[in-house]
Amino acid sequence: MSNLKNLTGPLSANNPVIVQILGICSALAVTIKLEPAFVMGLSVMVVTAFANLVMSLLRNGIPSRIRIIVQLVVIAALVILVDQVLKAFVYDVSKQLSVYVGLIITNCIIMGRVEAYALGNKPWASFLDGIGNGLGYMAILVIVAFFRELFGSGCLFGIQVIPDSFYAAGYSNMGIMLFPPMALILVGVIIWVHRSFKKDLQEK
Repeated sequence: MSNLKNLTGPLSANNPVIVQILGICSALAVTIKLEPAFVMGLSVMVVTAFANLVMSLLRNGIPSRIRIIVQLVVIAALVILVDQVLKAFVYDVSKQLSVYVGLIITNCIIMGRVEAYALGNKPWASFLDGIGNGLGYMAILVIVAFFRELFGSGCLFGIQVIPDSFYAAGYSNMGIMLFPPMALILVGVIIWVHRSFKKDLQEK
């Protein structure tokens, strides 16, 4: 049950973006289209899961005074590997993500889960915790990107979904959806909707 909670908890009840309010900066830059948002979320999930796994395996052998340095080295190595894989297999998306893949190193979700969970728990549980938090992060990015691409470009995954007949009848894309502030507004709306159902998260 604990392992299941590690995997599913971050999807809603303990989502790193809309509950813990971490990793929001990414939503401003990579959610104009669904494809880069999905790839970015997947990349963060891989790095978080394996950073948790590695640090859990090493936790008893790392002197406390160099703990942060070791964590940064592990995370940076994983980010470099992910970046090279993206360049090899999805080069166009890698170009769209630009420097933001490298900035995964500074994503507070990753360091936060290593510090808060992996250093005090067993490897398998830590790995599942990393996957769960990565999935929770990816879910928010994908939701934001869905609305931004649909209403901003009339497309999903680069494929036009709004019929030409709509445009002929006078419909036009909402260009404002492609501006960074709209990502923050959408995240705010998601937080509002989520907390309207989660009474325990509402401030008294």
